[in-house]
Amino acid sequence: MIRHIVLIRFNPDLPEEEIADIWRELREIDGKVPGLSAIRAGRSESPEKIERGYMHGFTVDFANWDSLATYQDHPDHKKLGARLVANAVGGLDGILVFDLPFDPSA
Repeated sequence: MIRHIVLIRFNPDLPEEEIADIWRELREIDGKVPGLSAIRAGRSESPEKIERGYMHGFTVDFANWDSLATYQDHPDHKKLGARLVANAVGGLDGILVFDLPFDPSA
């Protein structure tokens, strides 16, 4: 499996209601991409407090790399991606993406 991890430094003046709407839009992709198995999103609650401004993020789990590629090409993902960039500090510079292969049985 592949866990697609996205961390975002949203613009400080972005209302929490707008962030909640972004998460709603993200969750609407569920069921539209074969191999997409889970979407989770929210604000960091880390007791370590070392987020370095990346206070929001989400994960999307995929069966394999082909499923991730299908998601990346999906028009809903492209629309959401543009919205994330428009609302992140410095645009794309305010977003980190990390794709982690993992074995769910391990």
